[in-house]
Amino acid sequence: MTIPAATRIGHVHLRVADLERAISFYSALLGLDVVQRIGHEAAFLSAGGYHHHLGLNTWGVDPDAGQPPAGAPGLYHFALLYPGRAELSCAVKVLVEASWPIDGCSDHGVSDAVYLTDPDGNGVELYWDRPMMDWPRSEDGALAMFSRSFTLEELLTSV
Repeated sequence: MTIPAATRIGHVHLRVADLERAISFYSALLGLDVVQRIGHEAAFLSAGGYHHHLGLNTWGVDPDAGQPPAGAPGLYHFALLYPGRAELSCAVKVLVEASWPIDGCSDHGVSDAVYLTDPDGNGVELYWDRPMMDWPRSEDGALAMFSRSFTLEELLTSV
């Protein structure tokens, strides 16, 4: 069996230690809209009126447990796909103006990505995809992704 090509990852749910802090990050800094709350335990956020792209909850969380050690199994990151480089640049500008730490920037040939960490230590990738016709290919036509760093200044001044 092959999964249908139109299949997409629909939404992500994250356990968080502090729901209000997480809502503030994802709403105030990244611009997602809160579409529903379940008391002080959960919130659902989205872009463009979708039912939810991101679920945040405190279900079963020990707020004193701390973060897992670096390198422990679990979520590496999830990604928010922006419609274009200009929109990615605008989103990153908000983070820079808020002095939110950026972990790195990578050109993958197929996309430009900016990496950061949310208040609970979850990795977040903000990116835009180049048009498929511009993706790098080897001589035999196979996808030839790569990873080259770029600076925030390059992103913010290129649009």
